[in-house]
Amino acid sequence: MTFSSRILTALFAIMVIGPTGRTMAQQLQAISATPKSLSFPIGKEGGEAVIRPLVSGSSGHLVPGAFPISLPKSTLPKVFAPTQPREVYTRFPWKLDIVTTVFWIGELPTPGNPTPNTVSAWDKRWTSNYGGYDDPDPDSREGFLPRDFTPGQNPFYFALPYNDISKTGTKASARATIPWFDEAFYRNGRTVLKGRWMAMRMGGKVCYAQWEDVGPFETDDWEYVFGENPRPKATRNKCAGLDVSPAVRDYLDFGTGFGLIDWRFVDVDEVPEGPWKQYGANNPFANSSLRESGGGTASESILRVRELRDRLMASLDDKVEGSR
Repeated sequence: MTFSSRILTALFAIMVIGPTGRTMAQQLQAISATPKSLSFPIGKEGGEAVIRPLVSGSSGHLVPGAFPISLPKSTLPKVFAPTQPREVYTRFPWKLDIVTTVFWIGELPTPGNPTPNTVSAWDKRWTSNYGGYDDPDPDSREGFLPRDFTPGQNPFYFALPYNDISKTGTKASARATIPWFDEAFYRNGRTVLKGRWMAMRMGGKVCYAQWEDVGPFETDDWEYVFGENPRPKATRNKCAGLDVSPAVRDYLDFGTGFGLIDWRFVDVDEVPEGPWKQYGANNPFANSSLRESGGGTASESILRVRELRDRLMASLDDKVEGSR
């Protein structure tokens, strides 16, 4: 036996030593005269060193097997170290430094604001559905709510100067410019804007609210609301481009005057915990009937509820017209 064969034999004997270690070693020595049966069990698989185990051949002798055993590898966990911070994706960009004014449900017309807010562009019974006059006077409020009643709709609301419907139905500009139009459209002449969420940022605070009316002043400024125009068309009230409710004003703490606010649309799943989730039949976080109940999406559920609401309101309108 050559010197290298003896070394290989000794290695195999060490590998298979068990309760009958001495007998196994003797068997290995007995067949070591035929080195071809031991042909180099140590080799490479895919560039990696492996050891092939001994298996019993037809002669009863132990020979190198065909299945590789990988050499022991480190058990230390692998740690992933990102090369750069993770960035949060959003499909809606920020509109920066927009002059913002305050409006409220039940507001009567004034010389500076000739449009009353007793109704909205999409709700003929806005004041009654809300539950009353959303008094902006800080002395008449309790936290973010009117002191005299609990609102029936979300007290965190806003208006932007675009309406997606007209007297003849859904506008062509709505189909072309509203990012969520295809996923939300369900009937000609029915808005896909009402109830949409927005984030508003001022200083170190961010507030969330729902779209419930149209204004200030303009009703067709899609270039600003959805397009690349960073400034609104309106020139009145210091070129105001956003109206917000007293609750939004109080959360962002800009008093009774003008605020300079950044805003952007958000999807429902981007809305974090906050007082804007707590109240309102129009609020999917506060109204369980608007939530997902096992099938479809949250937006689909909202659309179904809106459809039922629209049918009810239309039937009530017909009854009122018939009684006149």
